[in-house]
Amino acid sequence: MTTIVMVHGAFCGGWAFERFRAPFEAAGFEVLTPDLRGHAPGGPANAVVGVSMTDYAADIAALCASLPEPPVLLGHSMGGLVAQLAARRANIAALVLLAPSPPWGVMGSSLEEAATAFGVQIAGLFSSGALEPDRSLMRAYSLDRMGAAEREAAVARLRPESAMAVRETLNWWLDPFMTTSVGPGAIAAPSLVISGQGDVVHSAATARAVAERIGGTFKVMPGMSHWLVGEPGWEEVADAALSWLEEELSLAA
Repeated sequence: MTTIVMVHGAFCGGWAFERFRAPFEAAGFEVLTPDLRGHAPGGPANAVVGVSMTDYAADIAALCASLPEPPVLLGHSMGGLVAQLAARRANIAALVLLAPSPPWGVMGSSLEEAATAFGVQIAGLFSSGALEPDRSLMRAYSLDRMGAAEREAAVARLRPESAMAVRETLNWWLDPFMTTSVGPGAIAAPSLVISGQGDVVHSAATARAVAERIGGTFKVMPGMSHWLVGEPGWEEVADAALSWLEEELSLAA
């Protein structure tokens, strides 16, 4: 049984994949949805203070290395960047990225992405190290296609995120350590990048640039936004990933 490790995005937890995991389990995969460091439900807000993207990537790489066989690594949003970094540190069977944050050197391609990066940098100047989620922005841009009840249920589960990790992700050009660099050349494992056509958090053009950077296949989902793991149409996203995985894993067998 092949294992899929699903890595959640900023301000979230493994709960983000509660529905999305079901088709993969039905297809015979074992699915792991770990909480990133400091993101366990009910944990203290300061649990993420001083945590770097390097820490997140090292934790996920260690989990992958602990498994009996190389797993599939799947990441959403900032978790997609964690997955890219972990893929350079651990042996994996395949990499699936959903609306991923771009690595060091890949510029955002929309005004919204630039404005978000600027806003995070300004907020970060006064941050104690744990950024509170901006629930209004999440409602407007990330969870915008969710029904009201589901959207508010997700918003209620958001938790603080590491200010360091967010700055390393969105303001990589200010990081002399190149923390989010995925290194030279394509990632060795076969890779798939899926984007929502209407995503303004990480635009489809940015996601395409990520696919080109890591040597992956790119697919855009018409009419979809950023919350590919739960907004209407998420089943089609899961089907696209499963179809691609079935082909890639059969070729590797």
